[in-house]
Amino acid sequence: MCLVKLEPSVISFNSVISACNKCKQWQLALTLLRDMRDEKLDPNVVSYNAGISACEKGKKWQQAMVLLLEMWQAKLEPNDVSYNAGISACEKGKQWQQALALFREMWQAKLEPSIISFNAGISACEKGVQWSLALALLSEMAEAKLEPDGISYNAGISACEKGAQWQQALALLLEMWEAKVVPDSATTLE
Repeated sequence: MCLVKLEPSVISFNSVISACNKCKQWQLALTLLRDMRDEKLDPNVVSYNAGISACEKGKKWQQAMVLLLEMWQAKLEPNDVSYNAGISACEKGKQWQQALALFREMWQAKLEPSIISFNAGISACEKGVQWSLALALLSEMAEAKLEPDGISYNAGISACEKGAQWQQALALLLEMWEAKVVPDSATTLE
């Protein structure tokens, strides 16, 4: 009988960190990232992305920002997944300024924001009652050749509603209909 001792690898750690992300276990994901270093393994972009995403799901924006900083310090280039998770983490943490700073940084890194990036940025503006910035991001979507979806419009309408801009909210609702984006239960004008 031959017993084989399995050594941990970056791939095995990444798999477990990704599982933690899916199960919303941000603390365990961070522990595993530390354990990688203890095992003399260097986390890669996939490792950090899974950790940042886990922090986003756990609404731990500060920890997500620490992981982004660690990526830069390790000379790893964050990709669109890194930025999207970071922007979403800031949005969930009601840190609209930090979310928009990451959004702009994404452009500076020559990465094209996706609809996910825009929606997280618009939602961050909505939570920060920054209706004019939310509308600016909606306009930028067209420049980036992206079509707003229901999430984009709902966040924009909600930002206008919170900013007491009912005319703008109504204009967005009309634009939504013209774009043939079907309003849902989240699309409200109260």
